[in-house]
Amino acid sequence: MSDPKRPHFNLKRYRAAHSVRPRGTQNGETDGLTPLMKAIKAVHSATSTGSTRPEDLERQRSAQELFGRLAAPNLLIRTSPLTIGSVSAEWVQVNHGHDRRHVVLYCHGGGYTCGQLTYARVLAGKLALASGCDVLSFEYRLAPESPYPAAIEDAVRVWDYLMYMGYGAQEIILAGDSAGGNLALELALTIKEQGRRQPRAMILMSPWTDMTMTGESYQTCLELDPMLTPDYINSCRTAYRGEAEMPDWADPRLSPLYADLRGLPPTLIQVGTNEILRSDSETLRDRLASQEVHAVLEVYEECWHVFQQMPVPQASRAMESIGRFVQSVL
Repeated sequence: MSDPKRPHFNLKRYRAAHSVRPRGTQNGETDGLTPLMKAIKAVHSATSTGSTRPEDLERQRSAQELFGRLAAPNLLIRTSPLTIGSVSAEWVQVNHGHDRRHVVLYCHGGGYTCGQLTYARVLAGKLALASGCDVLSFEYRLAPESPYPAAIEDAVRVWDYLMYMGYGAQEIILAGDSAGGNLALELALTIKEQGRRQPRAMILMSPWTDMTMTGESYQTCLELDPMLTPDYINSCRTAYRGEAEMPDWADPRLSPLYADLRGLPPTLIQVGTNEILRSDSETLRDRLASQEVHAVLEVYEECWHVFQQMPVPQASRAMESIGRFVQSVL
C-alpha cells in the first residue's frame, strides 16, 4: 500500500507538463474519442467552466436543474418532498409494488458545489427502479457558500432521521455518485467513528475518493475524459475545503481513500474507462480488499463520469448490476 502522505498536486506544473498535445489529437481531443463522448464534452464544457464565481455557479446549477427535469424517469416514479431539520429532502418511490422494509439513502454528486433535488432525481429514480426500494435523497449545503463540514453534517442529520423513523442501519443501503460517493464514504466513516452500526451495503458510482489528484488516470485519461478536467476538480476541492485547517489533501476527512476502512459494509463500485477519476475507484477497491471489506469493482468500457445518468446501453447494464447487487446483500 502506498504512503498516504503523498506530495501535493501542483496545478501549474501539471499544466506545463501537458501543454503539448499527445500524438493523434486534434483540438485537444484524441482520435479515439467517440462521437457521443465528443458531444458530451462539448455540452459539459459549455455549462461547467470550473469557476466558483457566483454567476458561473448559478449557470452550472441551473443547467443541472434543467437536466434533472428532462432526464428523470417521471412516468415510473412518484416523489414526496419533506424537510429534515433545515435540509430539503425527497422520497422517490416506484409506482408499483416494491420493498418497503429497506431504503436507499442517496447522496448526489456535483463536486460539492452543485446539485439539487431535481438533479438528484435522475439517479434516485433509477436506483428506485433497479433496487425495488424507496430512495431518500437530500439537498445538502453546497460550497463555497457552505464549505466543509456542512455537507457531512447534513448527511448525518438525514441518517439520524432514518433512525428516528424506525429504520435500522442494516435496512439502509448507502449510495452516491462523484462527490456524493465521497460523501457516502465520509458518512459511513463518521458513524463508524461514533461507534454506530454500518449500513447494509454501499453503492458508489464514479466516486471521488482522493483529493490529492495524484492518481495515474489523471495522466492516462486526461485527453479521454469528456466530463472532468484537473482545473475543474481543483476548483471544487478548494471551494469545499474552504478555511478548514487540514494538513494536506490526503486528510481522510477530505480523501476517504486514506482512512481506516476496516468495518465498512460490502461495496459495489462502478467507473468508466475514460475517467480521470478512474484511479479513485481502482485504488479504493484495492484498499477496501486489503482491509477485509468485500468490494466489487465494475469498469465499463468507453464510459465517462457518472454515465449511469444517461440513456445509453451501458447505463442500463450498470443499473441492472446494481439491482443484482442489492438483491444479493438483502
